[in-house]
Amino acid sequence: MSFPAGWYDDPQDPTQQRYWDGGFWTDYRRPREGPPPYPHQYGQPAAQQGQQTFVQGQQGFGPGLGQPGMGREGYGPQPAHQQQGFGYGPRVPATPDGQPLAGWWKRVLARILDGLVLFFITMPFAGYFYWQAIKIMFDTLQDDFDAASRGAEPPPISTELPPGMYKWLIPVAVISLIISFLYEYLMLTRKGATLGKMAVGISVRLREVPGPPPGLAVAKRFGVDYGFQLLGWIPVVGALFSFLGLINYLWPLWDDKKQALHDKVAATNVVVGPQTRR
Repeated sequence: MSFPAGWYDDPQDPTQQRYWDGGFWTDYRRPREGPPPYPHQYGQPAAQQGQQTFVQGQQGFGPGLGQPGMGREGYGPQPAHQQQGFGYGPRVPATPDGQPLAGWWKRVLARILDGLVLFFITMPFAGYFYWQAIKIMFDTLQDDFDAASRGAEPPPISTELPPGMYKWLIPVAVISLIISFLYEYLMLTRKGATLGKMAVGISVRLREVPGPPPGLAVAKRFGVDYGFQLLGWIPVVGALFSFLGLINYLWPLWDDKKQALHDKVAATNVVVGPQTRR
């Protein structure tokens, strides 16, 4: 009998819970909100404890030997996200096998950290093009200022970029896209997490299967996520795609599976804890 990954009562310390990854105990622990109903029967609903004690007596099991990872099969505890008895908090959003889902703010912080990482990686390759685009912007603003100082009619306020900037911004977009994809693809398929996600203790996996996600799922995730960003650069209709990109980021706030739109396309979840290879 094997137990699914999830939060279980720690067999070494009944005052806390420990994360079981499906094969081994991890080092992730959290406080337990209430005492177990009876000693050595951690995580069991009260109605099942009498039956468990009887079965253990029939099979020669001592107290607590039914815990996952203790070296023999038995009647181990239920995952914390399924427990409904006394002393447990609200149901924790989790994957079908019990790994807790990451909160929205952790995802935001991880994205900010990854943005900084990608900025420093990309600048040596795209810095020249950035500088040329910025020069055109400043030259345009200087021309408008000079015209206003001579008493000329100021140009109408426009949200459009100067046309000359696009020939420099297109290389920037292409270089950034390639570097971002390689960064995301290599980190997620090998480690299940980018550097930003590692820093805040979260990772990406298939919703139904633990472990680093396969390359196709990573490519789908990246395509939807960065597709909104690139389409947002298109004149006139770019504002619509930028709005859709914002909705994509906000979607986990109200989604019952805590998935963004790019997670739904790729069938992935962002979860608490690392991923190990299957």
